[in-house]
Amino acid sequence: MDKLAIGRGVTLKTWKEFIHKGNKDETIRDIIIDSWERSKTYRIDPYINEIQISLNSKDLSHRYQKMLPLIKRAKPFMESLNKLVGGPNLIIRFTDKDGYVLEWLGEPGFINKYGKLNFYKGCNIREDVIGTNAIGLALKIGKAVQVVGEEHFCKIYHNWTSSACPIKDDMNNIIGVLSLTGVKNNIYPHTLGMVIAASQAIENELKLENINKQLDLANKHFYAIMESISEGLICTDSKGVIQDINLFARRFLKLKEKDIVGKRIESILYKNDYLRIENLIEKGRRFEEEEIYFKTKSGKSNPCIVNITPIKFLASESLEGIVITFKNEKVVHKLVNKIVGAKARFTFDDIIGDSRTMKNTKNMAMMASASDTTVLLLGESGVGKEMFAQAIHNESNRKKKPFVVLNCGAIPRELVASELFGYVEGAFTGARRGGQHGKFERANEGTIFLDEIGDMPLDAQVSLLRVLEMRQITRVGGHEVVPVNVRVIAATHKDLKKEVERGNFRDDLFYRLNVMPIYIPSLRNRKEDITEVSDYFIYKFLDKMNKKIKGIDSSFYKALKQYSWPGNIRELQNVIQRAINMVKDNQYITSNDLPRYIFEDMDNKNTDNIAIYNDIYNLEAIEKNTIIEALKKCKGNMALTAKLLGIGRSTLYRKMDKYLLKGSISK
Repeated sequence: MDKLAIGRGVTLKTWKEFIHKGNKDETIRDIIIDSWERSKTYRIDPYINEIQISLNSKDLSHRYQKMLPLIKRAKPFMESLNKLVGGPNLIIRFTDKDGYVLEWLGEPGFINKYGKLNFYKGCNIREDVIGTNAIGLALKIGKAVQVVGEEHFCKIYHNWTSSACPIKDDMNNIIGVLSLTGVKNNIYPHTLGMVIAASQAIENELKLENINKQLDLANKHFYAIMESISEGLICTDSKGVIQDINLFARRFLKLKEKDIVGKRIESILYKNDYLRIENLIEKGRRFEEEEIYFKTKSGKSNPCIVNITPIKFLASESLEGIVITFKNEKVVHKLVNKIVGAKARFTFDDIIGDSRTMKNTKNMAMMASASDTTVLLLGESGVGKEMFAQAIHNESNRKKKPFVVLNCGAIPRELVASELFGYVEGAFTGARRGGQHGKFERANEGTIFLDEIGDMPLDAQVSLLRVLEMRQITRVGGHEVVPVNVRVIAATHKDLKKEVERGNFRDDLFYRLNVMPIYIPSLRNRKEDITEVSDYFIYKFLDKMNKKIKGIDSSFYKALKQYSWPGNIRELQNVIQRAINMVKDNQYITSNDLPRYIFEDMDNKNTDNIAIYNDIYNLEAIEKNTIIEALKKCKGNMALTAKLLGIGRSTLYRKMDKYLLKGSISK
């Protein structure tokens, strides 16, 4: 919500300075100053006692009938607002696009008491009629706005605060305004948010076609908007007595409205949590993103992330009550996982390779997917261990749940435990206020992939072993046991058996992880897959770089297959990307586009490879020179040249294009 839309009030002195002298105090919002100046232009008397510009009964009836479909849709939301915040000195109004009040809700005697203030049906409250006011300003600027007390141009409205939001159609045209007006000290900044939510709900409701379900859908939509902002919502008065509770909160606590409204807030909180909340509120501070447990009808709730905001009177700063919003912690985890990408993308179809070795590995991994058995992926760096881990997850019955990754070798050893299991507030210097959830909690019901498990510190190994055996974690610095249902897939490029012998890895954890070891072969041990894998990367990068080539020379594949690939698939991908960068458009990819070290490696292993390498280049040079000589002998006659070379004319033209020979041979 735009902060500039929220009224902050001005003093009577500031107002008088402008009215009588035209002085503009810098504390006044720009939108208010602009409206005051327009009000002066309209020649409105700021000291007028009564403004009577209204429709006669016939014109009012005509306008009302014309707007009846929209009024019917707005009425349920007006009633919901009235139920939440209604009172003796408060009115909710619906105004058309011309500023005429067509419907209102409030106490029966309200209009009789304040009729001269243009609150009744048929009166006009445009800015050019009664000066600066929230409804008139909303119509003028086309945005939601709150006007407080002395921000009104006319003095008769200085004891009032109004929040208004325009209602727009699909073409962004204003078709009405919803507003909430009350005595100045009884309206708060969050009121504007409620009016905005209701107005947006009305706009969405206009799109609904099924009139028979209109009221039910409207109420659900209104609550859906409330819950999309803050999930559960509970409001109390200054003494902690619950005044309102939304649908989500009632369902979460498994209570009916009559069972909870009127009771004190501590009836649904545990003592320690209530004392923490009470202490912060007494100090005038917010209670932000804290983890607490509610008491529910069936016992202790799931952990919730809670925000509590004190609501104070604008004038006296005294506490009026509190607003509690909360989310189920599981929902928060899902959202966090979605944002940070805790999702597996790859399946077994994405793993390229038809060699016997690779087929056997994929078959074993598919077997592992059918159960919750702990899997240990073994293999050199760059062979695709994480891809296999994702594929196993996506083939399992946990595929719709989180897939969380932790590289045990990429974080400081002293932080491994807190990353895995989380920590409580004050667990160590620099710990986040409120604590932090660990990877295991975020992966609950899904899969956690522990990459480079061989680099995990010994003290963290002890805790991991306990999690694997007990299926529960305890946060660093905490005592509460949190049950977790997580499938573990670990991976390492190290020989864990040797690491156990060296004392770097616990033998009991090794045997616990080594239930189903899967060895992923290195690229040099499945060279028959190199062509297929290379083609995948070639066309991937061609598409990404928007390049076109004539084809791929056999020399390119030959060189790739003779290299040892110590960096495996990851290295091959980088080499292919370099080659695509090197090759020119509409040319063949050849071994010329490969980095020199590919051939130096070949030279170290087999001195004959240089001769082979040179032959690759010489064959092209020989072919080019042969075509040049044939063209010269035949004096540029293409038919004779093709016949002399024993190839077709189309082949000759293609090879001339390849070697850039067109126009360079004299007849």
